[in-house]
Amino acid sequence: MASITVQPELLLERILSLEIVRVTERAAVSAALLRGHGKEKASDQAAVDAMRRELNKLPIDGTVVIGEGEMDEAPMLFIGEKVGNKNGPKVDIAVDPLEGTTLCAKNMPGAIATLAMADGGTLLHAPDCYMDKIAIGPGYPKGTIDLDAPPEENILNLAKAKGVKPSEITAILLDRPRHADIIAAVRKVGAAVSLISDGDVAGVIHCAEPKTGIDIYLGIGGAPEGVLSAAALRCIGGQMQTRLIIDTEELRERTLKMGIKDAKKKYEIEDMVRGDCLFAATGVTSGAMLAGVKFGKHVIETETVVMRSITGTVRRVIAEHRQFEKFHLD
Repeated sequence: MASITVQPELLLERILSLEIVRVTERAAVSAALLRGHGKEKASDQAAVDAMRRELNKLPIDGTVVIGEGEMDEAPMLFIGEKVGNKNGPKVDIAVDPLEGTTLCAKNMPGAIATLAMADGGTLLHAPDCYMDKIAIGPGYPKGTIDLDAPPEENILNLAKAKGVKPSEITAILLDRPRHADIIAAVRKVGAAVSLISDGDVAGVIHCAEPKTGIDIYLGIGGAPEGVLSAAALRCIGGQMQTRLIIDTEELRERTLKMGIKDAKKKYEIEDMVRGDCLFAATGVTSGAMLAGVKFGKHVIETETVVMRSITGTVRRVIAEHRQFEKFHLD
């Protein structure tokens, strides 16, 4: 691929139009080739390799601040890895080349390849740990939700803000034993619960998409996924609060090295993603948000959603790729 020269002030718009889409498309196709084969690590590695190849073609001086582990865990896209051809401005990058590795391995709905990009120094450098989260979509008064409030209080406040009964609210949570008390509290006030096995980036985004019927995200998931989710909500609107779960001495030391001095800080979206940012996700397996990769005899079809915060633009890109072999090997 020939080198692309772009004026710095136009870089994010240029990437928004095509390049960032190509990155997640390639990762999604590479992972989709192993759908249903029960090979979680192999499909994840295929997505990582494809994403790295495409990132290194971009006119950026990029640093992965949200990735898959530390430097000693390479060849994953690790925290601190430098990507891009260096012919452009400095940017922070958050990646989850295959969110839902189990979903892909079992060919279940909702696996995606996802990436966020922002001006250098504007994404939260979060370690690969757990994060407590709460999120809702746009259109509600600030303060409608509070991470420190009981789940039932958040449900009642959201129902009041929406002008509906609590029974018309649906909360989405990861299906984990740790969420038993939250699930009981949500159901006690009459709200419904939608459980997902994996994929909490998509789970948060569902809150901002009326067609999904999801109103609120609750519970503990991954910190990297939390930052990616915040990037998406910064583009399309919504409220989100999070807190890192730092429960070991090793994690405390790592967070300090990343510049996080207050381990108990409650983060708003603006604390996790500052300035202009981009978010893109391509479906690997079909789900509520995106169609999965479709393999035809001579054509591969992908669906991608790409967003930009400064404009509030959301584009859905349905692409047909006709050079099958070259698409996932170059």
